[in-house]
Amino acid sequence: MSEIAKAARAYARAAFEVAEAKGQQAKWSEMLAFLAAVAADADMGRMIASPSISRDKLVELVLNVAQGRLSAEGENLVRLLGENARLDILPLVAVEFEELRRAREGRMDVRVVSAKPLSADEQSKLVDALGKRLGKVITLANEIDESLIGGAIVYAGDLVIDGSMRGRLQGLANAVVR
Repeated sequence: MSEIAKAARAYARAAFEVAEAKGQQAKWSEMLAFLAAVAADADMGRMIASPSISRDKLVELVLNVAQGRLSAEGENLVRLLGENARLDILPLVAVEFEELRRAREGRMDVRVVSAKPLSADEQSKLVDALGKRLGKVITLANEIDESLIGGAIVYAGDLVIDGSMRGRLQGLANAVVR
């Protein structure tokens, strides 16, 4: 894991602990989504990356843009990120926060890449099977990759299940080479 990802995860964890202690997970999700959008803006990104703009000015700018949309704790997070020259990781902090929230709520986003679109029945069966196996409420996103030939690859957190025809053929080719 990169240093940036580690830092984003640490800030997200701290924010999540504050949000959870106050029962404000949804409010924090909204605040972080807004801050992520602000930081992801092209003009704001250039200012954040500019060495000629002081950290204090950047914090002031972000807080002015977010006026009325942040709690006192949210403003403190912006100040802390600014002091540590980490405003650029706000989008990653928001993503990590949402992952922590989904995990706590027993939800998981699963990406299924298949050779052709999954039918509603196939999606339903897959959601049920994964939900039972992982013990979570599953939200499924289906992507199409015709190069898989057939079958599908399931990405659920750190779990990858390759049931694609391409994967099977690669497995056979590797076995023959040995």
